[in-house]
Amino acid sequence: MKQADERMGWLIDRVGELTIRLTADPFESLAMSIVGQQLSVKAAAVIRGRVRALVPAIAPEALLALDEETLRGAGLSRAKVASIRDLSAKALSRELDLERLDGMENEEIIRMVSAVRGIGRWTAEMFLLFSLGRPDVLSVGDFGLQRAAKWLYAMEERPDKKYLEQHAHKWTPYRSAASFYLWESINRDIIKE
Repeated sequence: MKQADERMGWLIDRVGELTIRLTADPFESLAMSIVGQQLSVKAAAVIRGRVRALVPAIAPEALLALDEETLRGAGLSRAKVASIRDLSAKALSRELDLERLDGMENEEIIRMVSAVRGIGRWTAEMFLLFSLGRPDVLSVGDFGLQRAAKWLYAMEERPDKKYLEQHAHKWTPYRSAASFYLWESINRDIIKE
């Protein structure tokens, strides 16, 4: 990727080696993604901790055994409780067949997990990246990635905000790595507005 894209190569050298920790259990990853949606990192961590304290393990049966008020007491909204219940029910019925993931293409997985209430394309893409460790995922709808790409390539403002699409072809089949470096450029305050 460094040879195919000089600017990305510069960013990789500037950031250095990255280690990405994956969430090994796919069900837990999806459940905790729902819990953390639209929250700050700090608030999400607190509520995730409360939910974890309610059950011996984040599993469909355990979450379905909790009543709505208990989950609401942990800090989940009604919509998130409904999403957690839908996720759990679909996992138990195998409509959401998490045991087949290894043999599925990225788009198949996105369609399957997006059928769960409260999970959209962005959450499904984050699942591919941070739980399954898929090497060629690029979330073109991610504002942070678009912002970092705009800065890295010194691009003019575009009404369609399609900054990633201009350079992503150079990163295939390692678009996930490019994503991690672009996010890290934000985390380390490398990008300048």
